[in-house]
Amino acid sequence: MLTRLIFIFIGQSALAFSVVFVNPGKSTETYWVSASQAMSAAATSLGIQLDVQYAERDPMRLEEIVRDVVARPANRRPDYLIITDERGMGLPQLKVADAAGIKTFFAFSSPLAETRQQVGYPRGRYPHWIGSLEPDSTEAGFQTAIALIQRAVREKRYGPDGRLHLIAISGDHATSTSINREMGLKQALERAPNVTLDQVVYGDWARDKARLQADVLFKRYPSASMVWAGNDQMAFGAMEALEASGGSPGKDKYFSGINTSEDAMADVRSGRMEALSGGHFMTGAWALIMLYDYEHGKDFASEGLELKKPMFMLFDAQSAALYKTRFGEGIRDVDFMRFSKVGRPALKQYDFRFAQLMIGPR
Repeated sequence: MLTRLIFIFIGQSALAFSVVFVNPGKSTETYWVSASQAMSAAATSLGIQLDVQYAERDPMRLEEIVRDVVARPANRRPDYLIITDERGMGLPQLKVADAAGIKTFFAFSSPLAETRQQVGYPRGRYPHWIGSLEPDSTEAGFQTAIALIQRAVREKRYGPDGRLHLIAISGDHATSTSINREMGLKQALERAPNVTLDQVVYGDWARDKARLQADVLFKRYPSASMVWAGNDQMAFGAMEALEASGGSPGKDKYFSGINTSEDAMADVRSGRMEALSGGHFMTGAWALIMLYDYEHGKDFASEGLELKKPMFMLFDAQSAALYKTRFGEGIRDVDFMRFSKVGRPALKQYDFRFAQLMIGPR
């Protein structure tokens, strides 16, 4: 069976409630495991019972997991369900959960604009859909693209036509996360009229596919000095393609990525990767804070039902080293109550920026 239960944390509070998170990733996938670990830390801090189920990157499995959860005896059903709109599979999951009367919250990715006619909005057509939280992925795409361009300008990496050239390996066509990261890239390019975007390809978030694509692109566009990638794995694949042809990442071409994996941080520290944006793996943990407040009478509706918050931090060699020191073994000893409106009654707006975890009290 593909689904795997990895965490069950039962808080000590008498008011503890239960949450199931349908994780779309693999149980061996660094990003999604980190997301689940951050959620478990928040659940422990807040006294929430958390159950994480992995779909193992199988879009059809997402709905199957929700059906399995709904089929549980009434006393084992969760109070809340956290789902994603991975590969456009949010609506099937929502329909099943809503029909069962389980309060549902979208995190990481929420329904795309083109599906609104079917899905509607929170607390509307599907009344048990109470809200959503996603990171401002445009921010990540923009940050990393600007950093790449600045490096290429400093090093005067102009092609024979007098322009800077960039190729992009995006995630996929159907997930808001991918679409918004690419939008950030394009916003950066609008500010850099001397940069030519040679081509955008879609690597499906996979290292192996990106390596094959990059091998073709490097031959097709020899003047391209910048490689923008929608996640760290695709950046790794592109770097491997360059090395296979005798090139050196960080010298012959500049690479960017998104995520905070150990390998990506190491590449930033060594100079192999020019730009890395991350911190959004905390989205699920932040979602638990919103549910905690909602459960305890502080409805996040005061800020909106569908929140998109800045969460990304652009890492350089120094901040990557600090990250390893603070969080190399995961998110630990963080008092999540201080980010809660119940825990801090004077708090008017949620602040989910990752940078505050790096510099503030833990």
